[in-house]
Amino acid sequence: MQVKKKIVIVTGAGSGIGAATAKHFAHHGAQVVVSDLKMEKAQNTVDAIVGTGGKAITFEANVANYEAVENLVNKTVSQFGRLDVMVNNAGIGPRQMTKTAEYAMEDWDNVIAVNQTGVFYCMKVALRQMLEQGGGNIVNVASLAGLKASPNNLSYSASKFAVVGMTKSAAMEYASKNIRINAVCPGYTESALLDKLLAARPDMDDILKSVIPMKRYGAAAEIAEAIVWLASDSTRFITGQTITLDGGTSL
Repeated sequence: MQVKKKIVIVTGAGSGIGAATAKHFAHHGAQVVVSDLKMEKAQNTVDAIVGTGGKAITFEANVANYEAVENLVNKTVSQFGRLDVMVNNAGIGPRQMTKTAEYAMEDWDNVIAVNQTGVFYCMKVALRQMLEQGGGNIVNVASLAGLKASPNNLSYSASKFAVVGMTKSAAMEYASKNIRINAVCPGYTESALLDKLLAARPDMDDILKSVIPMKRYGAAAEIAEAIVWLASDSTRFITGQTITLDGGTSL
């Protein structure tokens, strides 16, 4: 992976795909800013990176707060002089999965604020810096739920469809400015969100695996590898794409 010495921010990097992505960037020589609301988990990610000889620091940020996002990018640029890669991974799911007519207003507001508006905020601020420095790379973490129907999951699905659309729109806007913007769309991947889904009913594991041709869930490290690849200099002619990693589920 050609990401050595790149300055990278990963949001939601305290666990799951975010933590795996931060570690993978560091393994390949990038300097990683581990961002999360839960600072103890973020520090655990940093400690794991530093413990294996990598370089990482942590900054707290709530991506649903525009000033917090500005502060995150400003502190990064102040310390390192630039921002090469922005990975917009922070995301949440609803407290309760239910049909649209019964959907909780709070679930709608919270999920959209983090998953959709948060990605917009991060893209907006990162793009401003990348334009100033003459280039950069953004990778957004969407979902298979942003490509295919996801019943009883309206806010999550809406937010992830939005991330796919924002990725493609912004990629067209900045393709001539040496800024590439892509997205990954994971299927069912080992994470806190999957754990919550599996806890919903005893037979959920069998139900989910029945629609995955590979008959297993994705590993966070597998998604991380695709993210780092998209952010690397190995993919300089790729922009506006959604890479689906779902074990064949979408087939």
